[in-house]
Amino acid sequence: MRISALAIAAAALPLAACISVTANDYGPSAPTRAAPGDFGEATLIDGSGTRIGRAILRQGPTGLLIRIEATGLTPGWHGVHIHSVGECTAPFTSAGPHVNHGDPAAPHGLLNAEGPDDGDLPNIHAGADGAINAELFTTRARIASEGPGQWLWDKDGSTIVIHANADDHTSQPIGGAGGRIACGVMAAG
Repeated sequence: MRISALAIAAAALPLAACISVTANDYGPSAPTRAAPGDFGEATLIDGSGTRIGRAILRQGPTGLLIRIEATGLTPGWHGVHIHSVGECTAPFTSAGPHVNHGDPAAPHGLLNAEGPDDGDLPNIHAGADGAINAELFTTRARIASEGPGQWLWDKDGSTIVIHANADDHTSQPIGGAGGRIACGVMAAG
């Protein structure tokens, strides 16, 4: 039985419409990208200015998904927060406080009965090799021009900051998370 090239091409056409999206396809070129403003990225640097990873932001209809990929951290739990100024000069205090648009501003802590503030996120864990590969979700921040949460593309930008210790999610002002050990300025994709 002889199959023509035209028959093969016609059979392959429906398959071409099926796109496989892997866990690493969160960037601006991902085939599932819907509209401008739905993606953002931050290059994470350590205190010496060395690139150690990235944070990839993907806007969803009900909140913001943040994927963090990093290496070179101390094994164990680390607090991670969204900060209000788009600047990462070591020791990263240039990133300012957490984003927090309430009036009055909400206190820190995912487990605080009067919180959380808009920059609070769950802790992330670095394995024995110092690598992090995590996804976090928040309804309190957004990169889309409209919707729920604090808009991160304001005039002075925003950063994502990784801290030296775990966040206890209750104590003030940052849950005992300690020094800022990595920082990334968030930019639209």
